[in-house]
Order: sequence, then structure tokens, then C-alpha cells
Amino acid sequence: LKTFINGKIVFDCNKKIPEHILPKIINNFNRQKLTLADLNYPYRNENIRLIKVIDGDLTTESEAIQPAVKNNLVMTEIQKDILKIVVVNRYKNSKPAISFIKGFGFKTGAIASSVAHDSHNIIAVGTNDEDILAAINSIIISKGGLVAVDKDTKLTLELPIAGLISDKNYEYVASKYSDLNTFAKSLGTKLTAPFMTLAFMALIVIPHLKISDKGLFDVDKFKFI
Repeated sequence: LKTFINGKIVFDCNKKIPEHILPKIINNFNRQKLTLADLNYPYRNENIRLIKVIDGDLTTESEAIQPAVKNNLVMTEIQKDILKIVVVNRYKNSKPAISFIKGFGFKTGAIASSVAHDSHNIIAVGTNDEDILAAINSIIISKGGLVAVDKDTKLTLELPIAGLISDKNYEYVASKYSDLNTFAKSLGTKLTAPFMTLAFMALIVIPHLKISDKGLFDVDKFKFI
């Protein structure tokens, strides 16, 4: 109902909202843009482990599958809902971690975010490398944000403060976030909150299979696989 800072009311639900004060921009974002080649996943003559998303649940399941392969690269299979997931270290120019995920349900396009607990690297899921690349590089350019891409259409909410927080007022942020969720759902996902789900795919302390910038992590065995 009310918010106080240093004993002063800065928000009162019954009164006019105070004037927006521009915050100081503080961030730690040191990453060069990626290329399409950075998103290749070479086939290693073995099955791959899939992260299986559960809507509304922070836990995931795991499945081993024989992947689709073209030119010795593992490919997405949109008809089977097998999409690519990528985690990019935002603090240094290391190689991206790449795997595959089931449950997002996208038929086209990609989404990406720098809200990715706990390290808040860049995380993306998509149907094709071109859209995944566009989404990731858009976040790198803005030094943080949420992005949805489908071919020539792109929607972005920049988060320049620590890659986590907007410097705009709450009405702008709420409207943009609503638009992003609507756009993401238009790409085919039936997830209740696709960006919220994406943010927890990198939290490698919650069972059963997650991904960090160092690769797939089996939480039950507590080791990278």
C-alpha cells in the first residue's frame, strides 16, 4: 500500500505516483557478438540428453534421444518440439554452451534473456540458428534485456541496469513485458510464462537437468555431463 525510503513515503496507492527519477546505470557486461558458426553443435556419434520443461514448475525432466543430423551437425526438430538452447557468458568471451530442450513448443522464432538465475548470463531458446543469433546479439548490444525474434520482426525490453532492471518507468516495463509474452505465445508456445520458464533453465541447483555457460548439468549426480 505504501513504500518508504529513509522514512519518506515514495509511493502511496491512494495518491499520485511521484515523478520518475532516472537511476544511475551500473552494469557488468563484457561480451562480443556471436556468429552463426558459434551456434553449431557437432554430432558426436551418440545420443544427446534433452532438458524437458514442465509448465509452472522449476524442476525439469531428462530424456536421451537419437538426434537429427545434417552435415554432421545436430539439428532442431520443430515437429517433435526439440529446440536448441544456448547459454552465453556475458562477462567474458568464452564459447557458448549449447544443448537441446523440449517443452517450449515454438513453431518459429526464438526468445532470449539476460535474466537467467543465478549467474544471469544470456540464455536463448529457438527454432533456428538465425533467430537465436539475432536474439542473443540484440541483448549483447543493449547490455541486457528480454528479446523475442521471428525473422524480420523483433521485440526488445532493454534492461541496462545490471542486465536485470529497466531504467524506464513501471508502466513502460509492464506494457513491454506483456507485449513480449504475447509475441512469444504467437510463436507457438503454450507455456504460461515463457520468459520466466527460460530464466530458470540455467539454475543448476534445481533437479533434474539444467544448463549453464559451462554446459549441461545433471543435478542428481551433481556434475557436468
